Amino acid sequence: MEGKVKLPLLKKAPPLIDELLDPLGSQQSKTFRTLIRSYNAMFAMTSMGGKVDNSINDGRGPYIFKLNGQNHHRIGTLLPNDGQDPQFAQLYFYDTENEVQHRMNVFSSGQINSDLDPSIVNALVQMFDESNNLVKIFRMSRDRFIDTDVHRLRLRLIGSRTSDGREYNLPSCSEIAAIIVGDIGAENAHRDIIVELKEGGLQRINVLHPSYMALQYPLLFPYGEDGFRLGILYSNVDGIRSDTIDYVTMREYYAYRLQEREHEGHTLVYGGRLFQQFDVDAYTCIEEIRLMWVKQNQDKLRIELYKGLKDAVTRGDTTPASSGKRFVLPSSFTGSPRYMIENYQDAMAICRWAGYPDLFITFTCNTRWPEIDLFLSRKPGQKVEDRPDIVARVFKIKLDQLLNDLKHGQHFGKVIAVVYTVEYQKRGLPHAHILLFLHHDDKHPTAAEIDRIISAEIPDLNEEPLAYEAVKQYMVHGPCGSINPKAGCMIENKCTKHFPKKFCSQTTVDEDGFPIYRRRNNGRFVERNGIKLDNRYIVPHNIELLVKFQAHINVEWCNRSRSIKYLFKYITKGPDRATLILEENLHIDPSTGMQHMTDTDEVKTYLNCRYVSAIEACWRIFEFAIHHREPAVQRLSFHNEDEQPVVF
Repeated sequence: MEGKVKLPLLKKAPPLIDELLDPLGSQQSKTFRTLIRSYNAMFAMTSMGGKVDNSINDGRGPYIFKLNGQNHHRIGTLLPNDGQDPQFAQLYFYDTENEVQHRMNVFSSGQINSDLDPSIVNALVQMFDESNNLVKIFRMSRDRFIDTDVHRLRLRLIGSRTSDGREYNLPSCSEIAAIIVGDIGAENAHRDIIVELKEGGLQRINVLHPSYMALQYPLLFPYGEDGFRLGILYSNVDGIRSDTIDYVTMREYYAYRLQEREHEGHTLVYGGRLFQQFDVDAYTCIEEIRLMWVKQNQDKLRIELYKGLKDAVTRGDTTPASSGKRFVLPSSFTGSPRYMIENYQDAMAICRWAGYPDLFITFTCNTRWPEIDLFLSRKPGQKVEDRPDIVARVFKIKLDQLLNDLKHGQHFGKVIAVVYTVEYQKRGLPHAHILLFLHHDDKHPTAAEIDRIISAEIPDLNEEPLAYEAVKQYMVHGPCGSINPKAGCMIENKCTKHFPKKFCSQTTVDEDGFPIYRRRNNGRFVERNGIKLDNRYIVPHNIELLVKFQAHINVEWCNRSRSIKYLFKYITKGPDRATLILEENLHIDPSTGMQHMTDTDEVKTYLNCRYVSAIEACWRIFEFAIHHREPAVQRLSFHNEDEQPVVF
């Protein structure tokens, strides 16, 4: 943005938070960092929606925060219902003499509860009372309630600000909230949050409310700082309205916040597991704003062919009920089914122009890259899972470097077209699927030419020690099969990746055009977990790329357009589920035999099928591309008779 976004820096955290978030701190600090999401939930004033997928956190790898479905924050009443324990904001208002125990009781008895430290909870209570303006508001409400014994008390959390968002992010208590005794006036704004005393249920908080994040993450925003709000001007704008967009977007706001600055408080980047949760939360907020626009602008998106409408009239389908209520998710929304279809069609257009793709490359992020290790060495105590922002940025740099090498013909010859997509493994690591279309002079139709660029064998340790170590580190599958039937790739006693392969003295191409790579029984092996693995367990690769990039880079020779379908299949999650929903929405009236469409909400379907992890959230917040094609494809519209588009 060339310096156009300038926001107030986060204040240095109170000493207690600094001490607890210190990666090199005491054992108490280490335990706190492990349980930081639990401690934050104790003091959060709002609850978080969405389904947290903990199935991947089985103890065999670093912690990963992954969210499924629609996310939202909700707030309840100031007092709990009779017979219920206080939760979230109620803990600042109800029976504060036993507050520490109430907060400890938020979690049911078990390992988490036993590991929580009451002394830390008590210290945090005192710290927030002194430092956090949002907490002060709830305390003031409690005091007002006790002192005056009023029974019509409400708390209004104000959703608008008068200060310049480029300069101030720590509003006073009077700017944040107002205590209301009696009826609510008509001046209530639609983004204000009205917290009732006892009557009323949970209410969702607008993602545009300035306190949206501070209410949910008191450990990351210990002073109750404002977050994103509408109307924050770019730094080079004087406030005079113009025809151009002069305001900071939500994505730009969070992209700014994810950068680490020397003279800024470091609660975010030292938040560890809570930082992962914040990243995912921030990105889901960005998507919610975009999806909200989609729902509010359906009249601009509803397009049908004239012929389709005429057919509906001809068959008597003229009542509004027969059409059904439909929320369309357009192709302009990144990741929507229509978006995927358009990208697939673009790739097929390139295929028609350039011929079949020649190479299919899968490039996977390596969390032990020297660049990541160098960064972490300057942040003693931090682990790679603590910094999804850094992993995303380094992978983007490496991917750009790889594509630059490929396009300039350094490894496979002249490249005339490239298509790639970025997706994420179960544990959240990014990888890119790349299709290369080579110039006619550099295509590799014979087995000997395939052997020149692709190997599925272990290099000689004495002649190529660097290549040997790279293959051993990154390109060995398993052990699996009969020697390890409990491997993760095994289903019904068979490896889903079809390893181990058979020994083969030379590369051949089968009748369907697929290569069978050379895997000689030459006695070479690598040892993993005490098991010797030979060439049958080696994933096809290019030695030059492997040694240079020090990561898993699977290179496959291909000549079928189905590779493009395979490429885009990875981003399209849950197609069977979406198909099922569409089928259920088609209803046949038994009395007339007429088909009727019931309500279809493509936005809701998209949210239900969505999984977001921290690295993906950072990737999208930084606005890195998830699809790329080169050369560009110009989409042209054409129609037959009576097939012109009609907007309705």
